[in-house]
Amino acid sequence: MVRPVANRPSATQGVVFGFFGVLAFSFTLPFTRIVVADINPLFVGGGRAVVAAVLAIIVLAIVRPLRPRGRQWMRLAVVAVGVVAGFPVLTSLALQTVPATHGAVVIGLLPVATAIAAVLRGGERPSLLFWLASSVGAVAVVGFVILTSGGFSGLHLADLLLLGAVALAAIGYSEGALLSRELGSWQTICWALIVGLPAMLPLALAGTAGGWPQADAASWASFAYLAVISQFVGFFAWYRGLAIGPIARVSQIQLIQPVMTIAWSALILGEQLTLLVLVGAVVVLLCAVTAVRSRIRTA
Repeated sequence: MVRPVANRPSATQGVVFGFFGVLAFSFTLPFTRIVVADINPLFVGGGRAVVAAVLAIIVLAIVRPLRPRGRQWMRLAVVAVGVVAGFPVLTSLALQTVPATHGAVVIGLLPVATAIAAVLRGGERPSLLFWLASSVGAVAVVGFVILTSGGFSGLHLADLLLLGAVALAAIGYSEGALLSRELGSWQTICWALIVGLPAMLPLALAGTAGGWPQADAASWASFAYLAVISQFVGFFAWYRGLAIGPIARVSQIQLIQPVMTIAWSALILGEQLTLLVLVGAVVVLLCAVTAVRSRIRTA
């Protein structure tokens, strides 16, 4: 008797899931910018992870999935360092001094960084066209940062913090994608949040050293979005898309995140949309489309 073969998710499904993840993440920087104006960035970076970890504990207690085993715990720690601790905390610190639009375009380096991590960790082999499109997108991002910062001399600590956030997130994305193929997408982020909780709780408490944060309703609503969507639900779709993969291809959808973030920053924060920003956004968008359509082999 021939056993029926389960339908495997198509590459298109991976792109669709990835897009919804990027859509959720695209509001992260504008809302972070709102929050850090009133609340200590340590509380923002640590507190959003603590709230998301509580939600993860509730979900795991209800569903009761299989627990990670052996080396999977160490790999979850890598994910936690990248996307639970590193990216939220560093971006919260950086956005105290730079606009969300500036931060968004620096974060545009994340797709090529994730693709490099996918090659090193996942054995993927993107085509030459992929690397050309991804590299042009990265160059466009770097050029934007230099021009809007007044040249190399205008670069400051916030840019280094954002670049550190990019590097850590790329590692967390690639390792999380591989773990999602073993544990499941939502399970991976839930377990990673719990692994990171012992470190993030003291960090959040350190952010209240001067007293409990005093902020308006807009700041707390923004914080709620960062905790529930950016740190938790958004990863359900994002890791699902990366797990379907290839990781390098799906990660390039994030090239359009700066475009969306710039639009939200203009609508929500009133930040200015210059011709330079619009031209850079178009170039990055074209690069993203080309990279996603490129051929990728898995070694």
